[in-house]
Amino acid sequence: MLGTIADFAPNYEAGVGENLTILGIESSCDDTAAAVVRACAGRGDVLSSVVIGQEALHADFGGVVPEIAARAHAERLDGAVEQALVQAGLRLADMDAIAVTAGPGLIGGVVSGVMMAKGLSAGSGKPLVGVNHLAGHALTPRMTDGIAYPYLMLLVSGGHCQFLAVLGPGEFRRLGGTIDDAPGEAFDKTAKLLGLGYPGGPLVEQEAQDGDAARFNFPRPLLDRPNCDMSFSGLKTALRRARDHIIAEKGGLSVGDRADLCASFQHAVAQTLAKKTARAIAAFRDVAHSDAPVLAVAGGVAANQCVGAALRDVAMAEGFEFLAPPLKYCTDNAAMIAWAGLEQFQAGHVDDFTLAARPRWPLDRTAAPMLGSGKKGAKA
Repeated sequence: MLGTIADFAPNYEAGVGENLTILGIESSCDDTAAAVVRACAGRGDVLSSVVIGQEALHADFGGVVPEIAARAHAERLDGAVEQALVQAGLRLADMDAIAVTAGPGLIGGVVSGVMMAKGLSAGSGKPLVGVNHLAGHALTPRMTDGIAYPYLMLLVSGGHCQFLAVLGPGEFRRLGGTIDDAPGEAFDKTAKLLGLGYPGGPLVEQEAQDGDAARFNFPRPLLDRPNCDMSFSGLKTALRRARDHIIAEKGGLSVGDRADLCASFQHAVAQTLAKKTARAIAAFRDVAHSDAPVLAVAGGVAANQCVGAALRDVAMAEGFEFLAPPLKYCTDNAAMIAWAGLEQFQAGHVDDFTLAARPRWPLDRTAAPMLGSGKKGAKA
């Protein structure tokens, strides 16, 4: 239930402006994170950011196992929060509010974080702010660079890929997105198909450095459609068929074959994202006006140099500034959740203890659900 600061604590005065300090908690997938962020000069001063990864727990399975992730979050959240406060040199009593990812994500992990935040809020009397994980990514450029609204955001990660017109702290217009696998998921599955390990994105990029991107002409899905929607499942299938053909013909994959497959796959993803980004820029101009337009990109795939270069070229050609926050704030982290919570808190919004964990939570509630979103509705 969304309320106001006055509803939560009638005598509590919101610290709008400088020095507002927020504790953030993130546990939506396989990173247990906590951070302390303070508003300073129109952006966020990250006083601490603790991220405890789970790669070793999931490596043997080639992907995240929800039950294992949820158990690890439950075991590690208190330690992560304690570390974040110690690193910041502050106490829980020094916080103005507690922000937590309330969805979307793997429900076991989201529940762990929400319950932790509720307990801290109940014990300390500090206001509670439930944050959409995607809003955390979308508002990260404001935390790191203090950019003004509106701006165009490409969120491209393991579980999500969508173009957003970011109009305010709680106002987003989805311009397009994936109708099936997100690029990060396609990278992970490609790595698994080629026996590279997990997480797949950095491993595929490393292999691609020595490969020939022109050897395999993989499809660029949905480029024949004029909208900003994307699909990457067919690209992954094309790579599997190419792999199987090589194995059938030669009896196995050479080092060069694997490098060429990775390079061709990565190039196809980068070119697809670049062409769809050009269309998203045109769509953004139809819904928002900015004298200094910005294309911002966040999410783990944004760290891929081939993808980043392709997007930067498109932005420059269209007269947009290109902005990619530091990698540590592009992947899942709690600093972005603290900042998104800070912006919502400054706008006068808090949650009570009926705050629910959500596996699905679209940012743009007016947009039609993406295909493949399931019977429970749109995931993002």
